[in-house]
Amino acid sequence: MTTLVASDLDRTLIYSAAALGLTVPDAEAPRLLCVEVYESRPLSYLTETAAGLLGTLARETLFVPTTTRTREQYRRIRLPVPTPGYAICANGGHLLVDGVADEDWNRSVRSRLDAECAPLAEVSAHLRATADPAWLLKERVAEDLFAYLVVDRAELPASWLRSTAAWAGERGWTVSLQGRKVYAVPRPLTKSAAMREVARRAGADTTLAAGDSLLDADLLLAADRARGWSEETELVSEGLRSLGTAVFDHHGHPVAALSTTWRRHYAPHDPERVREELGRAAARLTSAVSGRAPGAG
Repeated sequence: MTTLVASDLDRTLIYSAAALGLTVPDAEAPRLLCVEVYESRPLSYLTETAAGLLGTLARETLFVPTTTRTREQYRRIRLPVPTPGYAICANGGHLLVDGVADEDWNRSVRSRLDAECAPLAEVSAHLRATADPAWLLKERVAEDLFAYLVVDRAELPASWLRSTAAWAGERGWTVSLQGRKVYAVPRPLTKSAAMREVARRAGADTTLAAGDSLLDADLLLAADRARGWSEETELVSEGLRSLGTAVFDHHGHPVAALSTTWRRHYAPHDPERVREELGRAAARLTSAVSGRAPGAG
C-alpha cells in the first residue's frame, strides 16, 4: 500500500519570521531550522520538532511538496529530507520528477488552459489597467501560467476585488486574496490535478493533503481521507480561523458537523484544546444517534 501526502509549503510546513507568529516568551520559543535563504538572508523556517516528524513522514509515505511557488522559488527550499521523487510547483503547472520538470505534463496543462481560458496577457493587462497605484506595490507573472499582485491590503477596496473576480470568472479564471497577494489563476490550473497524476503514476491507494489557503482548497477536497477534524484560516472570512469535526451515523457516514470560529490574531484559543473539546462533543453526539466513527466496530 502506498500513501501519498501532498503538503503545501508556505504557512503550512515552513514559515517566514513574520508568519511564525511566536507569542510565547523568548526562552520558551521552539528551536528553528532555516530551510530557505534569499539574497543571502534567512527567509523560511521549520521547527526542529517538525523537521524530525517530516523525516519520518518522508520515510513512511510518498511525500510530495505542493506549492504555488515557481520552480526557481521552490528550489531555494532545502527541506531536511532526501529530494522528493515528485514535487508540484506553480499551482500544478509544473510537475518535478526527481527534481527535473516533466515537460509533457506542462504541455498538457498549457493545452488545456489555451482551450478553456482567456490568455494570460489579457488578464495581466486588465489587472494592470484597473489596479490603483495607491495600493499596488508589485505585479508579477509566474511561469507564464498565472499572475499576481502584491498589494497594501489595508488600502485594497473590496469592490475592486469583487468586480475583478467577476470579470475573470467570465473568462475561465479565478481571483483570490491571499495575505498581501491577489492571485489571478486559470480555473483548470490546480494542485489537485497534479496530485491525482502523481497518485496515478505512483499507484497510491490513499491520498492525504495539508494546506492553509484558498489555493489549497481543491487539494484538500481531493484528498481521500481527513484527520478526523478540519481547519481553515481565512479561507472563508478575512481574519477568522475555524475548526470543525463530524458526527457520524450507524454506517459511519457523516450526518452533521460541529465547528467553532474565532479571530485568529486576538482570541486566546489553543487550537489543540479546541480540537479535543470538539472531538469529545462530536463523539457524544455520535453516540446519542447510535452512530459510530469510520473504522469502529
